[in-house]
Amino acid sequence: MQRTPSQRHGRHTHRHDAKAFIGAVSSACELRGLRLTPLRLRVLELIAAEEKPVKAYDLLDRLKDEHGSAAPPTVYRALDFLLENRFIHKLESINAYVGCHHPNEAHQVPFLICDVCSAAVEVCDERVSKLLTEQAKERGFRPRAQTLEVHGICAGCRAAVAQGQG
Repeated sequence: MQRTPSQRHGRHTHRHDAKAFIGAVSSACELRGLRLTPLRLRVLELIAAEEKPVKAYDLLDRLKDEHGSAAPPTVYRALDFLLENRFIHKLESINAYVGCHHPNEAHQVPFLICDVCSAAVEVCDERVSKLLTEQAKERGFRPRAQTLEVHGICAGCRAAVAQGQG
């Protein structure tokens, strides 16, 4: 079977499927012997339910609506667990969180972030990460982490503006 150019370079897209994402994270926790507490699970579910990045205080507000006694440290501890175990990504430039499409893989991916609608797209193309790592090594730099966030206007917002809706 012939591979497409996208497949040859590890490039692919994802469909938003919150239920499948929660299932993948639950399975990963089981395999790794991690404890997905009810609060960690609920924070994960809230992030998964969003099609756009969500801020910690928005999560806190939703938890307060449900439980009344949620406090910022509680939410941040849950977020730290989810980040440390690669179940979510933090978008530093907008201080918000999104689910990770590959919870069983250690990887660094760039994001395309729309400045109009706040949509964030995980660019699953290993060439970008490899190029950054190679460039760093050529300069004698030892990278510890990569955060690449490209801001602009998504196709949907550009189309809306072109049609006079924006």
